[in-house]
Amino acid sequence: MTQDAPLHLAPYAAHAAASTGRRLPEPAPGSRTEYQRDRDRIIHSTAFRRLEYKTQVFVNHEGDLFRTRLTHSIEVAQIARSCARNLRLNEDLVEAISLAHDLGHTPFGHAGQDELNICMKDFGGFEHNLQSLRVVDDLEQHYGAFDGLNLMFETREGILKHCSLNNARQLGAIGQRFIDRKQPGLEAQLANLADEIAYNNHDIDDGLRSGLLTIAQLGEVDFFARHQREAELTYPGITGRRAINETVRRMINTLIVDLIRTSQDNIAGVAPRSIDDVRNAPPLIAFSQPMQQEAAVLKRFLHENLYRHYQVNRMTAKARRIIAELFHAFLSQPALLPPDYQTARRDQDDERRQARQVSDYIAGMTDRYAMREHRRLFMIEER
Repeated sequence: MTQDAPLHLAPYAAHAAASTGRRLPEPAPGSRTEYQRDRDRIIHSTAFRRLEYKTQVFVNHEGDLFRTRLTHSIEVAQIARSCARNLRLNEDLVEAISLAHDLGHTPFGHAGQDELNICMKDFGGFEHNLQSLRVVDDLEQHYGAFDGLNLMFETREGILKHCSLNNARQLGAIGQRFIDRKQPGLEAQLANLADEIAYNNHDIDDGLRSGLLTIAQLGEVDFFARHQREAELTYPGITGRRAINETVRRMINTLIVDLIRTSQDNIAGVAPRSIDDVRNAPPLIAFSQPMQQEAAVLKRFLHENLYRHYQVNRMTAKARRIIAELFHAFLSQPALLPPDYQTARRDQDDERRQARQVSDYIAGMTDRYAMREHRRLFMIEER
């Protein structure tokens, strides 16, 4: 049986042998670690393939070179795995969490998520992290022995990085840390910050590629300007895409180096001897205070100049209308849904279950499928 390379892993890393395991026991994998098996199941899932046509900021049809949830997840996994090796954490686990963290995202990015949450306000709301857990626990249908992917506890814990207290109380052991105000394992903490590194820097790249951001605007952000000057000094006369790529990769590297060094110092200061010590400690994977401040300035810039750009707002308004109209059409007339998503409604609980199934159906859509379903329902010439 393949083990977790204990000589490489730190004692405070996640070790499969010390895990509470899977919800349903399975024979140990013969040629992989338990967390490799989780990663492989995630990659082969239907929800993972759909990420190719779910977007970050720009809707799928707006261009072929913009990030999608799939390319973003791969980038997060690369950053997280590189950091994990330096910190002696479980690389297979951090990769699995990174690849799965967006499985529950709706079409149309955060606009779709926010609108679906409004639609579901009388039926328990919608949280994309909780939906990601729902995907791997219940909605995937690949195995004869169980629903979902039957992942390891630590993988599921990392996927659920945010959760309301009300929902946490209904989740049992996987939600208990939100009630007890404890931390997840270091691999989950790391995947969370790798996500932040990836989307901040790659949204800059996509913003420049789209023309919604300019180099002149970004030059007002010291973190960008500093790395731009470094690229120009290293390669005099560099321009265009090459200059942007050199600048962005330097920004990513600076963030990664700071994250590793700060986290190493934090870990050394607490000296955890096990993952249980990690859970009882404050967050240990972190940026330095100066880097947190620079990242906050960058986030604020992106919110003001990209995410709230009038052209993005126009697409956001369309996206929210599509989600809302699909939801209310399906909920009022469940016969419009595929049979697997229909619930016979006799009482309030049935209506709640039907609303959740409508939510599952919509959340699983890609951008272009949601637009096509909307045309089918509301345009007379579509079939």
